[in-house]
Amino acid sequence: MTEEATKTLQEFFSKFTSESRPLLLLDYDGTLAPFRVDRSRAHPYTGVREAIARILNDGRTRLVVITGRPAREIAPLLRGDPPVIEQPIEIWGLHGSERLHSDGRRELEEAPPATQRRLDEIRDYLRHNNLGGEFEDKPNAAVMHWRGASPRTARFIEVRTRELFEPLARMEGLMLLEFEGGLELRVGRDKGAAIRTLVDEARPGTPVCYVGDDRTDEAAFLALNQIQAPHLSVLMRPEPRETAANLWLRPPAGLRAFLKRWYKAMAQHTARKKVA
Repeated sequence: MTEEATKTLQEFFSKFTSESRPLLLLDYDGTLAPFRVDRSRAHPYTGVREAIARILNDGRTRLVVITGRPAREIAPLLRGDPPVIEQPIEIWGLHGSERLHSDGRRELEEAPPATQRRLDEIRDYLRHNNLGGEFEDKPNAAVMHWRGASPRTARFIEVRTRELFEPLARMEGLMLLEFEGGLELRVGRDKGAAIRTLVDEARPGTPVCYVGDDRTDEAAFLALNQIQAPHLSVLMRPEPRETAANLWLRPPAGLRAFLKRWYKAMAQHTARKKVA
């Protein structure tokens, strides 16, 4: 970790207080786990489960996962077998359109009826004609992936997908979401809206951090950078890129170091409080 990154983290952690319960908000694919073409094999980087379990068991951090996947896919991957993480975690799925509370309650944002019917038609079409890519059928979206394809094939799939999706994105409630290796036609909140909701639910002045890697995480970075409370946005990826994030770290070493420093900052603050 660079000297500049260490300084940025120290400045953020210095804002922790005994009255606040900091918010640690984490993307999953590409952030906590490496990308896999077979997404059922996208397990967290070595040591990450243990680091998260330690933060959760400490009880002084509110930890939430915000992912593009359906929320129920995340817990089995994150927990491990045998379980390393035993506490239930709140998960926002579908880029913020779905909320799975830690007690199992589920909320799903719905589209206007006409929009939903048209989206259902497109999803049905793509089940039988995947345009040469990998079609993902979400409750609120039609998603086309081309990650892992050759550059020529990926470009072919992207062009065909845009031809189908872009006219539909003009309908009420529908929007296009671009991500690395794919395109999503969707309805509902994005990660930025999820961030704003979580911040509004927290006590005023609660420190908030979001860690993500993809272009879909930029909405979260931008939302976080606009709040008044202490905040930190972290781009976690092998190579830097243009971003609204405050800090860039390289996984997996940067991720493990970040989680370790988070836990240490909480422990140091508690120790100072006891001394006082």
